[in-house]
Amino acid sequence: MTMLMRRYPGRLGLVFLLNFISVMLSIAVFMMIEPFCRLLFKGSLDNLSPISKFFVTMIGRVIDLQAINSIIGMVVFAIVLYFLKNVFSYSASWVMASIRSDLIYGLRNKLYDKILRLPIGYFTGQRRGDVVSRAVNDTHEIDYTILNALKTFLTEPITVIFYLVVLFYISTRLSLYAILLLPVTFFIIGRISKSLRKDAKTSKQRFGSLLSHVEETLAGLRIIKGFNAQSNAERVFDRLNNQFSDKQRYIYRKNDVASPFSEFLGVTVVMIVLVIGGSMVLSPSPHLSAELFITYIAMFSQVINPVKNLSNAIAGYKRGLSAIDRVNEILDADEVILQPRSPVALNSFNRDIRFEHLSFSYDGKPVLSDINLQINKGEIVALIGQSGSGKTTMADLLERFYDPVSGSILFDGVDIRQYDLRQYRSMFALVSQDVVLFHDTLYNNIAMGMENVTEEEVIEAARVANISDFIESLPDGLQHDIGDRGLNLSGGQRQRISIARAVVHNAPILILDEATSAMDTESERAVQAALDNVMRNRTVFVIAHRLSTVQHADRIVLLDGGKIVEQGTHEQLLLQGGLYKKLIEIQQLS
Repeated sequence: MTMLMRRYPGRLGLVFLLNFISVMLSIAVFMMIEPFCRLLFKGSLDNLSPISKFFVTMIGRVIDLQAINSIIGMVVFAIVLYFLKNVFSYSASWVMASIRSDLIYGLRNKLYDKILRLPIGYFTGQRRGDVVSRAVNDTHEIDYTILNALKTFLTEPITVIFYLVVLFYISTRLSLYAILLLPVTFFIIGRISKSLRKDAKTSKQRFGSLLSHVEETLAGLRIIKGFNAQSNAERVFDRLNNQFSDKQRYIYRKNDVASPFSEFLGVTVVMIVLVIGGSMVLSPSPHLSAELFITYIAMFSQVINPVKNLSNAIAGYKRGLSAIDRVNEILDADEVILQPRSPVALNSFNRDIRFEHLSFSYDGKPVLSDINLQINKGEIVALIGQSGSGKTTMADLLERFYDPVSGSILFDGVDIRQYDLRQYRSMFALVSQDVVLFHDTLYNNIAMGMENVTEEEVIEAARVANISDFIESLPDGLQHDIGDRGLNLSGGQRQRISIARAVVHNAPILILDEATSAMDTESERAVQAALDNVMRNRTVFVIAHRLSTVQHADRIVLLDGGKIVEQGTHEQLLLQGGLYKKLIEIQQLS
């Protein structure tokens, strides 16, 4: 936050200046009380205090204070001054609003950019709802608490300091009594709000869990309804909601107790000042005139609210620090997948990809061990194996979603960690079992990530993916909005849209991760025809569970327990009579 605030020194200085002028105008208004009372009760402006005499002299240049209508003139002049005071106060708020909006805008952008740059592994250990809560709810909390407090810190101290300066000038003795009483408010409110930061952080964690459950419910609504699990889902939600509400209730009560306490203390301080000041006015040798004492009380009453606001701002600031802590946990997270300082230029794929003695583990659990594999340009290589054997992990490492624990991946003889990440990933197109579509038009879903793609290229990609007939049947064609995640489309249609996306990217290497699994025969036939089109003249990396779909691959690589145990063509592996043949026989029987 400090780094972001350094961007606005000029505007923050302007806010301070505008608030300063506003406070000076406000003081000028209150300093008119003494001459007003003199005129009202004594009919003259004799024996004014020096500071009031200064203001009277200034006002006398505008209106004739000795005239019959001088009281009316003073009132009108005070109204004008107070109007100007509010104009400057609003101007300060107007400038501050632009700082707040820009700051939160920049923070959200920085946070979203960080989320995109963090490795996929980071989010496997985080609940998505909690990440969403940090990106949206916590940034709003920073605006509501921290920046509100900042606005108060730029406004109220000016009021308190300059009013106290004038009050000390009017009566040093009375002001010393008052200033000794004011810190009591800060101390008591500070004690009340001491644990708010910790409580607020717990509350935000519970809200993240609640949001995660809602997100999981929406994603799995078919399963919940299909298994009649509504009651269980409701019980979980009720428990999470109750935990969050209990903590919020506790925070509200602790936060709200600050206001009546500070109000009570404020009134108590004013009453004490009234007693002390009254005794000074009524003493045989008064140190303070009645008119100046009225001015003093009026001005002192204006100090109470700013002190109260500062106390509340400190409490809010402490509460908001928990939101900053949660946002910083993401902003300060290690990116792991780093750009090289002097990247090697990459514009094409010319020769081969080699996995050399590659090993990978996740959270200390070995996933791949000593993988050695060469994939030549134009070759179709299929990775097969039981669930958990490391097939998808190899593809993730190839696209550099993760980096290996040891060993390396060489792309045309160069370690992939030496390439610019964006250029390197542009060499790949991915079609996976889990099709990801966005609530947007068909055109934008197909052209995703491409900045200069033409409509003709999108139409051609749709034709290659065997989805053009479906698109032409829609009233809006490519501009049809597919809705939330494209759930209104069939599985085959969604998959062919993802294939069209791969075609538009025209990458030299295609990764197919279970691209036709869990489909009916007709949909699989249409999708496979589309895949056959897009696989031409490309290097293809196929991940499959059903062995019947990879028998025509140039090479089949069998993984077991994170190691390559067999590789060769379908016919070669059958002749070896090893694990591949056993898996074929098992699948034929099932």
